[in-house]
Amino acid sequence: MKITVVGTGYVGLVSGACMAEVGNDVLCLDLDAAKIRTLLEGGIPIHEPGLLEMVRRNVAAGRLHFTTNVEQAVQHGTIQFIAVGTPPDEDGSADLKYVLAAARNIGRLMTDYKVVVDKSTVPVGTGDLVKAAIVEELGKRGFETQFSVVSNPEFLKEGAAVEDFMRPDRIVVGADNEQAIFLMRALYAPFQRNHERLIVTDVRSAELTKYAANAMLATRISFMNELANLAEKLGADIEMVRQGIGSDPRIGYDFLYPGCGYGGSCFPKDVKALIKTASDKAGMELKVLGAVEEVNDAQKRVLTHKITRHFGADLTGKHFALWGLAFKPNTDDMRDAPSRALLDDLFAAGATVTAYDPVAMPEAKRIFGDEPRLRYSSKAMDALDSADALVIVTEWKEFRSADMDTIKQKLKTPLVFDGRNLYDPKFVRSRGINYFPIGR
Repeated sequence: MKITVVGTGYVGLVSGACMAEVGNDVLCLDLDAAKIRTLLEGGIPIHEPGLLEMVRRNVAAGRLHFTTNVEQAVQHGTIQFIAVGTPPDEDGSADLKYVLAAARNIGRLMTDYKVVVDKSTVPVGTGDLVKAAIVEELGKRGFETQFSVVSNPEFLKEGAAVEDFMRPDRIVVGADNEQAIFLMRALYAPFQRNHERLIVTDVRSAELTKYAANAMLATRISFMNELANLAEKLGADIEMVRQGIGSDPRIGYDFLYPGCGYGGSCFPKDVKALIKTASDKAGMELKVLGAVEEVNDAQKRVLTHKITRHFGADLTGKHFALWGLAFKPNTDDMRDAPSRALLDDLFAAGATVTAYDPVAMPEAKRIFGDEPRLRYSSKAMDALDSADALVIVTEWKEFRSADMDTIKQKLKTPLVFDGRNLYDPKFVRSRGINYFPIGR
């Protein structure tokens, strides 16, 4: 099947590579010439485990192609995936200008039947806007041809996106046209050979499903973070509480790990967008999600509060080692990452920082530029040299069994502020280290 994917970011590139992997002829379009040049030269513009090898394999096999030519892309695929960014506007709503620009290009250049698929995370009602944009462009040309608009939201976890696409939990297809549904079933058949995973809904229900899923996961995180703060004040251990409630099959263990807040490209943006959608389109205040957002914003400052309680508000002359910059392991994504809030607080209080992250340091250098108060270390343990404390923000695997004796030896003072609860408090403290986790 011939497929066009508009956008070679996180969603578009993963989707395009995985669809090529099962034999489709995929053309990925991006107007960013630098991205396409990187891809044509054998690189990828994002960090995602397994993706580079898959891209190279399918390019070599002649199934995956890249272009900046809009007309070529529109002519190529019967199915046209729109997988462009929907960044938040100042008021928290999703900015649809890139989605609608892609739709207009399709309407301006299409010459036969197309299935136009919204893969980007978009507010409820976007399918109608995409359809209207295509109809408008066809009208300008005086050209008549059939097309269908489908919502097919992605449910990919950064750091496990390739695996999630190849072995999906569910495939949601929002459509009201039988031909479009038939083609989408054919497209996804190779990904559900074990059992049926495809759920067909109307377009608006599919659009809301994506937001509802991310909002639910964000709610679980904020709920556990608030409980962790309570447990700390009451003298309880949130890890024991997590095990106690997670063992209930109605609750389960997933997304019950307390920490220093959620970040990334999805949860913060999607919670804001759903709140805004409810307010603007339905006149509703989503009180639960408002609290979820408020709790998360506060949780990103919990490590700052622990540090200033110990050292005082003025951190001038203090130097900290920071382990982790990405918002989660196995990605270089620092969008809305807790590390950014922490670094801003530490700099404002007069501190300096040496940071280490296995993959996100180039992204941090892009964000912070020549910030003189921030240095980088090529090794985790080397970041500890002459530091007054170690602060852990991302739960990379290589941090999980760190040598406590080496940590104590390298730090000026044996202090660890752990924003991800990586260690057993009793063991760390038995090694002579003052340990400050979350809710324990």
